[in-house]
Amino acid sequence: MKSSIEIKKIAKKVVEIELETISQLVDNIDDNFVKAVQLIANSNGRLIVAGIGKSANISQKLVATFNSTGQPAVFLHASDAIHGDLGVIQKDDIVLCLSKSGNTPEIKYLVSNVKIMGNIIISISSNKSAFLSLQSDVNIDCTILKEACPHDLAPTSSTTAQLVLGDALAICLLEYRGFSKDDFAKYHPGGMLGKRLSLKVSDLLINNNVPFVKAEASFKEIIVEISKNRMGATAVIENEKLKGIITDGDLRRVIEKNSDFINTRAFEIMSANPKVINSDNLAYDAFIIMKQSNITQLVVLNNKNYVGIVHMHDIIKEGIVK
Repeated sequence: MKSSIEIKKIAKKVVEIELETISQLVDNIDDNFVKAVQLIANSNGRLIVAGIGKSANISQKLVATFNSTGQPAVFLHASDAIHGDLGVIQKDDIVLCLSKSGNTPEIKYLVSNVKIMGNIIISISSNKSAFLSLQSDVNIDCTILKEACPHDLAPTSSTTAQLVLGDALAICLLEYRGFSKDDFAKYHPGGMLGKRLSLKVSDLLINNNVPFVKAEASFKEIIVEISKNRMGATAVIENEKLKGIITDGDLRRVIEKNSDFINTRAFEIMSANPKVINSDNLAYDAFIIMKQSNITQLVVLNNKNYVGIVHMHDIIKEGIVK
């Protein structure tokens, strides 16, 4: 039975070993890595990402990352290639093969047949003298000092290294092609991420009223306007121009500090120069402004014209943030 202190010590050791492994990968970013990026970026085909064992699991994750960042990718299990799945590889495809040893029978079979087919092979391998490394058109060195496993057996540091180098490839390709936020939104239309990249402030205003009072509005008129529209605030408008904002918090402070609050006018209570956002901006940008400014409402403008108020609850309700 391990004590809690011993468990923490073991866990910290694993993290330290894998952290050291990742830090050493910086020196592996060489001309071979650059060539791999250029070959993939200039290819007319897809990226076939292959592996076996734990490397196959990493390959599947990398396929998801490549596809989501604009690089068409397909996963191929090296053992399935023996039984007909080589047919997934098309003429212009590039094969990215992951393997620690680079010498398993399945990897050798896959590489030999891909060579016959004439496709480019890029490898991420921890063994420079392995069959895979020597037969590849480009080999990205993934050598590690040791696995985080105490017996130096279970794939831990090696798979982490593969994952990091694969992610580095994906992000280099993303920047190489100028993959933008709009492109990202196109590939992530659903869920929180998709909404963060596509939902606009104007979309949040569709079902909202547009609360406002004149600068000379009475305390009662202010309360009625805020209560009626349920936004927790109202804009103050004069000559069709935004002058300020009054929140329910402003009302409470006036009541606490001024015994003659009932005779207070809007221009005396309002916060001038309120935080604003354009209706064409992303809803997530509105959330960031509110969070940084520690407020829950934001005045919305369209070509400098007041068009409404967006509330933090509107954003939370859309599932943009948790």
